Amino acid sequence: MSFGLPPAETLRDYRIWDSYFTPAFSHPGTDGSRKLLNDIEKSMTAVHLGHFEKLCYFAHVGIGTTNDPNLENLLQSQPDLVLKPFVRWPDKLLGMIQLNLQNPKGSLQAVNQWIKDGPMLGVYFPGSGPGAANCLDPKAIKLVERVSELGSVIMQHTWLKTGGKRSPNESTPIELATLASRYPKQHFICAHAGGEWEQGIRAVRDTPNVLIETSGFDATAGFIEMATRELGSKRIIFGSHLPSRSMGTELAKVIAAQISEEEKKDILGKNYRKILSVIQSRK
Repeated sequence: MSFGLPPAETLRDYRIWDSYFTPAFSHPGTDGSRKLLNDIEKSMTAVHLGHFEKLCYFAHVGIGTTNDPNLENLLQSQPDLVLKPFVRWPDKLLGMIQLNLQNPKGSLQAVNQWIKDGPMLGVYFPGSGPGAANCLDPKAIKLVERVSELGSVIMQHTWLKTGGKRSPNESTPIELATLASRYPKQHFICAHAGGEWEQGIRAVRDTPNVLIETSGFDATAGFIEMATRELGSKRIIFGSHLPSRSMGTELAKVIAAQISEEEKKDILGKNYRKILSVIQSRK
């Protein structure tokens, strides 16, 4: 049964690496892992149907990225809990850590622990919750500089809202482009292309070290075509937002787009493999 997907051989040939896998995104469970592991397990049916090679999720590591102090203390005292998904799915999962920009000292320690000396490949700057701060906030600067020294990757949540921001801690593609222009050798990923993708694409167009990520909004005709035309296929990275979004919807944005098969391969995996290669080579 194909479930409306392309043939398995075609999907395998795309070599899909998912940059935005969100199991138990806001809280891994009171024991530090149960909810997370259950969400990943439930996602595996879709993952196997899509023939995804790799999925990258964003781990909480005990630095105040949830509103649960008991969980934060647990993750700090038992870091092996953070690694449970890697132990269970060692050939499938990649990881980044969620940073707390309101706790730059703890976040800097986490970068060293989990990226320099650990298995993680990048960091996630949230757009909401206790760890969020605007990406241009001075508290973010030392974190950006340390991540850059390690050759790692920054995924920044971005979302443009009708009527403007609901919180000063949110970030827009325009602000991310401003930050990225100060660190031209650092790769930044603009999560969700800002949501309102026409503005988002234009905002980052002239900042070549910013790539856009494709998930988080309904499939809309013209998105990938415009992004490919304005940015080039090598500045677009696929994300599924599983399990909170539909795998078929997110894949269709790329697979059904009027672009070449080679451009689809760039977006669905090749680009992400390339930008992760620097930090992976150091592991």
